[in-house]
Amino acid sequence: MRPLQNSSGDLVVDRRAGFAAALARDKDFSAAAEVMASAMEERPGWTAGWSLLGDYRAEAGDSAGAIAAYEQLARLDADGVFGAGLKLAALGATPPPRGTEIAYVESLFDDYAGRFDRELVVGLGYTAPARLAALVEAELRRRGVEQAGHALDLGCGTGLMGERLRRRASFLEGVDLSGAMVEAAGRKRVYDRLHKAELTAFLAGHAGGGDLMAAADVLNYCGALAPILGAAFGRLAPGGLFAFTLERHEGPEPMLLQASLRYAHNETAALAACRDAGFAIVASEASPLRTDRGAPVPGLLLLVRKPDRAMAELSAAEAELVAETMPLVALK
Repeated sequence: MRPLQNSSGDLVVDRRAGFAAALARDKDFSAAAEVMASAMEERPGWTAGWSLLGDYRAEAGDSAGAIAAYEQLARLDADGVFGAGLKLAALGATPPPRGTEIAYVESLFDDYAGRFDRELVVGLGYTAPARLAALVEAELRRRGVEQAGHALDLGCGTGLMGERLRRRASFLEGVDLSGAMVEAAGRKRVYDRLHKAELTAFLAGHAGGGDLMAAADVLNYCGALAPILGAAFGRLAPGGLFAFTLERHEGPEPMLLQASLRYAHNETAALAACRDAGFAIVASEASPLRTDRGAPVPGLLLLVRKPDRAMAELSAAEAELVAETMPLVALK
C-alpha cells in the first residue's frame, strides 16, 4: 500500500491548506472550503487535497460541491486509500461499496495505531472490549466452564480485546488488516499468534477449530453481515461462541452507511442475519459503545453460539431453546 500523500509538493499550497485546516478546527467549514478550493486551483492533481475539500464542503452542508470533489478524488485515487467510494455513497451519490473498502480501512488504522488506545479509551469512553468479555464470562460461568480452548480476536487492533480474552483462552490468535495495529498488538505480548489479513478471507481459509471469537468495533467497517457471519460460522467448532459489537440505528433499513463512513445495523435485521447464518442467540444488549463528537454512539453487543452437530438438524427456534439448557462441548 502506498502512503497517504499529505503534502501537495508546493509550499504555498500547503500553507493555504494549513489555513483551511485551522478554519475547519474553528468549525468555519464554509470558509475552509473556499480556501481549500483556491489551493486546488493551483494543484489540481493533489489527491489528498480533493479529500479535504470534499470533507469541508460536506461539513458546510454543500452536498453537491462535496460530491464533485469526491468524484475527482475517485478519479485520482485508484487504490481507494481515501475512501472516495464510501464518501460518495454516504452522500447518496452512489450505492454503498460491496464488502470492506480494504485500502481505506488499512490506511485509516495504520495512521491511527500510535494514538489508538489513548484516543479511543480515554477520549471517547470506549468500553466494548470489557463489556463483550463480561458477556462471554457470564455465559461460561452459567455453563460451568472456566476457559475456552482456541480463541480468535478479529480486527484485534492494538490488543484491547485480546487483553480481556487472554485469561479465558488457552491459545489466543489475533488478526487485523492494519500492519501497524498488528505491530502494536504484538508489543503487548498477549497473543500466541498474530496475522495481518482481511477477516473474511482469513476465516474462510482456516475452517473449523475455533472455540471462541470476538470482534469489538470491527463489523461496522464491513457492511453486510452475511459474509462475515458465514465465515465465522465455518471457522468455529460446534458449540463455539462469537461475541461482537455493531453500531445500531432505529430506521427500517437493515444496514445504513453513516456520515462517519461506518455502517449501522437495524437490531431486528442483525438478529435475523445471525439466525440465517446458523447461530443461536445467547445474549443481545442494546447500549452506547462510545462517544463521537460528544454524543453517544448507539450500539448492540451480541453473543451467539454455533449449535452442536446434533442440534444442526433442529429448527432455529428448537436449537436456540436447547442451547439455553445444555453445556458448551467445544469449550473446556
